[in-house]
Amino acid sequence: MKIAWGFFFLAFALASPAGSLRMAAFEVDATPPVGSPLAYDQMTGVDSELSFRGLVLLGAGDPIVLGAIDWIGLSNDGQLEFRKALARAAQTRVERVAMHSLHQHDAPRCDFSAEGLLARHGAGGKHFNVAHARKVIAEAAVALEEAVKGAQPVTHLGLGAGEVRMVASNRRIIGPDGKLQHMRFTATRDPAIRAFPAGTIDPRLCLISFWNREKAVAALSYYATHPQSYYRTGMASPDFPGMARNKREKETGVPHVHFTGAGGNIGAGKWNDGAHENRQVLADRVAAGMKAAWESTRKVPLRSADVSWRVEPVLLPVGQHLKEETLAAVVEIESEPLEKRYQAAKVLTWLRRCRRGEPVELSCLSLRQARILHMPGELFVEYQLYAQEVRPDLFVAMAAYGDYAPGYIGTTAAYSEGGYEVEQRSSMVSPGVEPILKAAIRRLVGAAEGAPASP
Repeated sequence: MKIAWGFFFLAFALASPAGSLRMAAFEVDATPPVGSPLAYDQMTGVDSELSFRGLVLLGAGDPIVLGAIDWIGLSNDGQLEFRKALARAAQTRVERVAMHSLHQHDAPRCDFSAEGLLARHGAGGKHFNVAHARKVIAEAAVALEEAVKGAQPVTHLGLGAGEVRMVASNRRIIGPDGKLQHMRFTATRDPAIRAFPAGTIDPRLCLISFWNREKAVAALSYYATHPQSYYRTGMASPDFPGMARNKREKETGVPHVHFTGAGGNIGAGKWNDGAHENRQVLADRVAAGMKAAWESTRKVPLRSADVSWRVEPVLLPVGQHLKEETLAAVVEIESEPLEKRYQAAKVLTWLRRCRRGEPVELSCLSLRQARILHMPGELFVEYQLYAQEVRPDLFVAMAAYGDYAPGYIGTTAAYSEGGYEVEQRSSMVSPGVEPILKAAIRRLVGAAEGAPASP
């Protein structure tokens, strides 16, 4: 009877009167225990706790769930199992759940598909703490269910943007011959490389908030940059974007979920030489952008009719350099380095998905004049700028780092320019990806047929 009543209570909570919206935010600790594998090192301690944060929006058809975790990436079934568990907890469909990572590097990764392949060849449980990952998923589902019981009415939408100064810079410095001349990674010690212009970036931080009349219920922020100041410390850390988010949540008292935008070719390298004190400096600059966006927020009424969810299943063109036999051999050979075997297993799963014709689901949440795009991989910032360009009449935000399996997703031009992001080890898609993704973006934001194909 207890279980039956619990189910009845949740079903009652999910129902909303016609035209009314409600929202609930939830959060769980996502910090693995000491001794667990992080993305690059064994974890020896905690610099600051990692978190998984999300919200559920009720009253606009089936519930909509958005989630973001302080991990480096969720690939293949690593991302899908999060979405399935959250969908079950919210009593909604998987396609109405968007799940993203922030991409911090002193943090875990998660790919149950790769883990399954490696386990069959004696190399399971070595690349991330599988039991802990499943524990986080289970706890997030419970937290979501509990949050729904206290969901608050949403009467207004808030939209604001703030410039983030001296954080983002383009990592790719192109020479006069049209080829990559320098890579400006997150920490760049060479002052001559730091001195190059910031290049193509999106300096705006977008902030979307939900209000119950005069009370803020939750805030979502979006900013495009790699989120590392320094790493390879063995100490779990949400790094500077997570620190900025935590600071603003404490200052405002409003649940705050942050998403990394299309920052595949963006980092803090122009402004950061890797000195450890720069982490706080960068965090304060992002927090200042968040505050500016908060203070510029304009509120408008929001009703169920103003909310919609659109999904675009897309078949991304697989990188021609991927060979199933070669990848399978690396997975199976015990003498190969563990990291190489993990990467091979992740990519092999991706390749087989593509060959089976399994699409990646892109989605867009429409909130009156706002659009939030949910995208896969380490997407180049040009895609984010393009989405804004084709709908200049709208407030367009983008979350990348959804399904991490495709790796870097560059522009067509970038693949001919060369550089780390478009090397065979980094990008699992072909140069033909740009027109496919841009067509999907146009459909998601409702751009006119005559919208430009390129920025």
